[in-house]
Amino acid sequence: MQPPQPPQPVQPLLPESARRAAAWCVVALLVTGVVAVGIWLCVTFKTAVTPVLLALLGTALLGPLHRRLVTMRLNRSLAALLTCAAVVAVVGGASYIVVNALVETGDQILGSLRQAAGDLARHFGAAGTSLDDVARNARELLGRFGGTAASGVITGLSVVGEMTAVAVLALLLMFFFLRDSDRAAGALRALAPGSTADTVEAMGRRAFEAVEGFMRGTTFIALIDAVLITTGLLVLRVPGAVGLGALVFVGAYIPYLGAFISGAVAVLVALADRGFVIALWALGVVLAVQMLEGHVLQPVIQSRTVQMHPALVMLAITAGASVAGILGMLLAVPLTAAVFGVIGELRRRHERESAKAAPDAGP
Repeated sequence: MQPPQPPQPVQPLLPESARRAAAWCVVALLVTGVVAVGIWLCVTFKTAVTPVLLALLGTALLGPLHRRLVTMRLNRSLAALLTCAAVVAVVGGASYIVVNALVETGDQILGSLRQAAGDLARHFGAAGTSLDDVARNARELLGRFGGTAASGVITGLSVVGEMTAVAVLALLLMFFFLRDSDRAAGALRALAPGSTADTVEAMGRRAFEAVEGFMRGTTFIALIDAVLITTGLLVLRVPGAVGLGALVFVGAYIPYLGAFISGAVAVLVALADRGFVIALWALGVVLAVQMLEGHVLQPVIQSRTVQMHPALVMLAITAGASVAGILGMLLAVPLTAAVFGVIGELRRRHERESAKAAPDAGP
């Protein structure tokens, strides 16, 4: 009788590298699925989600002002009310200045574009003639667009009403967020399971600090850009310089794209009223300020907040625009900063735990 043979080791179906790759693919699919479901829920309930996100951004931006008022022995509710009133005054005033400046110079912009197209037609022949035709028909195209918009005035009023409701709700939520900001950590700990309360609180604090740092740094940079460009336009005697500076300030909250649009409007207004040479000078002012921002202000002011590569910022803006249009472009970058803040906190905690476990693993 033969002695029993020892069991042969079972050979794995896939090599170790393939199994690791499969495991990472499963993790990536799960994370992608969770993110996709989260985005779908946000889009489905955007009427409720949008005011909350806007209120959080406003709270992150104006939190230092509210804390300063509280340290001056003001009641927390009164401090939050004064902060919200300051927001209404600043945003309303800036919007009025921007709209008024653009309305006053709109006809001049169209006229200067038509004149520039005529000059191109004289110098470049057929190609310039085509541009002249485009400029000649610009007012007619705008008239047709206006007629189409007028036919849908009910829809337009509905959109305006929805935007007003979102803005009012965001302002009310920001008031409550500012007033009750001292209770946020306790609320997070109450919602989290007992063993993860510290981690959840740390992640929440890190995400909010990232958004707060991004909003504060962006606002400071936007203010410097607006002041420098407004000063340059005033020196060049460009009409509506203050309104154009306000437009630069607002556009700075959409990185890269906002600066391009606001700078283009400033150059067009200079072309409309002051001619081609002054427009070139205005373009030089805009480019110089943007170079100062990209090479000096961004690295210095936002060096202590979450740093993101410009390619990642552009991808975030594109994704936000595809999901929620202009509002998505505005929210994409701070939300990405919050995500990077959470990832950084998790990485630090993992490294800390690994460092603690390393001595225990030794002999």
